[in-house]
Amino acid sequence: MQDNKIKSYKDLLVWQKSMELVKQIYKLTENFPSSEAYGLSSQMRRAAVSMPSNIAEGSRRSSKKDFRNFLFNAFGSGAELETQVELVRSLSFGEKLNYQKVDNLLSEVMKMLNTMIFKSNL
Repeated sequence: MQDNKIKSYKDLLVWQKSMELVKQIYKLTENFPSSEAYGLSSQMRRAAVSMPSNIAEGSRRSSKKDFRNFLFNAFGSGAELETQVELVRSLSFGEKLNYQKVDNLLSEVMKMLNTMIFKSNL
């Protein structure tokens, strides 16, 4: 019989997907004007990196309650990122960028986090 136990946060699909999201945010923000290097680009990258970081840190905590709190933090960073993506979309330099991968991954990760948070409260 195969052992499907999670041995590390790296085994969590939500962590894996959020890491892919970080990469896609970096690719997206590479197309921003240089004037945004310390503005939206930096904010979006930090919010994106915060998601898998919180998942990883929470999984290493000693209690399910602590893990749940870090999942909430990751979810909050995702909400920040959703807002920032919408803002960029509305700006002139963001009108022609391709958001498909970011939108799909962000939606998927947020749904996964929401499910994990809800199930951890049962």
